[in-house]
Amino acid sequence: MINAVLLAIIVMIVLSLLRLNVILSLFIGALTGGLSAGLGLDKTISTFTSGIVDGADIALSYALLGGFAALISYSGITDYFVAKIIDKLNQENTQKTRIFTKASIFIFLLILSCFSQNIIPIHIAFIPIVVPPLLSLFNELKIDRRLIAVILTFGLTWPYVLFPYGFGYIFHGIIKKGFDKAHYAIQFDDIWKAMVIPSLGFIVGLIIALFIYRKDRTYNDVSFTTKAPPEKLNPVLVTLTIAAILGTFIVQTLTGSMIFGALTGILIFFISFQYDWKEIDAELVEGMKIMAYIGMVMLVANGFASVMTETHQVETLVKSMVNMTHGSKSLTVIAMLIIGLLVTLGIGSSFATIPVIAAIFIPMGQAVDLSTMAIIAIIGTAGALGDAGSPASDSTLGPTAGLNMDGQHNHIYDTCVPTFLLFNIPLMVFGYIAAMIL
Repeated sequence: MINAVLLAIIVMIVLSLLRLNVILSLFIGALTGGLSAGLGLDKTISTFTSGIVDGADIALSYALLGGFAALISYSGITDYFVAKIIDKLNQENTQKTRIFTKASIFIFLLILSCFSQNIIPIHIAFIPIVVPPLLSLFNELKIDRRLIAVILTFGLTWPYVLFPYGFGYIFHGIIKKGFDKAHYAIQFDDIWKAMVIPSLGFIVGLIIALFIYRKDRTYNDVSFTTKAPPEKLNPVLVTLTIAAILGTFIVQTLTGSMIFGALTGILIFFISFQYDWKEIDAELVEGMKIMAYIGMVMLVANGFASVMTETHQVETLVKSMVNMTHGSKSLTVIAMLIIGLLVTLGIGSSFATIPVIAAIFIPMGQAVDLSTMAIIAIIGTAGALGDAGSPASDSTLGPTAGLNMDGQHNHIYDTCVPTFLLFNIPLMVFGYIAAMIL
């Protein structure tokens, strides 16, 4: 009989690939897993519902950050710069200018997405601010949006895997906590050292993407906004926008809450009296709608994860794969990485995957004489696997939210499939190498 967790993940992925809505795919997958594990309909639904409640703060954070992002965009800053770039292209539409502009866009988005994880931890909230105004420029340059999705997902995942700052500090802290619960002493500083080799997989994937998606791809010019770019920037509004961003960053850092950080930025816009409240309220609601869908997916993903945990068949999945390896160090490492990939694909969060797998992987690693650094590398890699490519991951939902603003970017085939192939395969290879040589 097939493992309930494995069955649930397969059902969810297949339905997503068949273009069924991700929320419905997650719900049907959870229902399938719960029933096949013998939980019964009532228990499955109640567990799913309680899991949704646990993710309410995440959903509210994303909705508020989306509203805050919309208010920043409403100031016209991004539209202004995009219009200037397009004007320059129209004046100097040479091959050299186009190549330089493309390279500048790639570097800008790469740096911004990386900073959103460690330096200015706003996560995916910057995407609705920056990406939609750039779509017309992408169309003009015939940039393949799959490449943009890969660049953004790289910036949303690679920094927290390697660097212990911002969201990386949280990720590394979860790994440390997993070892503490298993009464296995490690140093916090050892984690980033163990993740250096696995993190190279992300870099390899990004380089391959730059080659694969280098060719032109044509999109239709679809108008999805009626707001014309300003002819010149208002210094007061620029100052206000900078103050709102700094206020959000400071409050979020001091309180550790994305909710209060976003509320601070929103309130600065309202109490400045530089805008008509009715107008910015409409913009706020519109921005919240964009991110609210991502929040909904994360809520349902929490419900899915709760059902998978309640089945108690993650442990069964691990034991069955260990039995298949017959104590081989090499095969055991591969099995651990595959389990991490499957669990994260289903849950949609590398942060939530670590507690599930750490308690199981530590004794598994000890049983085949893996070093401490090797076990850290496997757990970190296994947790990160699947975050890029999961239909329920905010690392893929965020890029899609920005790139599909005009309805020309498919979440599964233009974001999830490319990021899954380009990041998870190299990450698994480098994670295996790290486990075998550390």
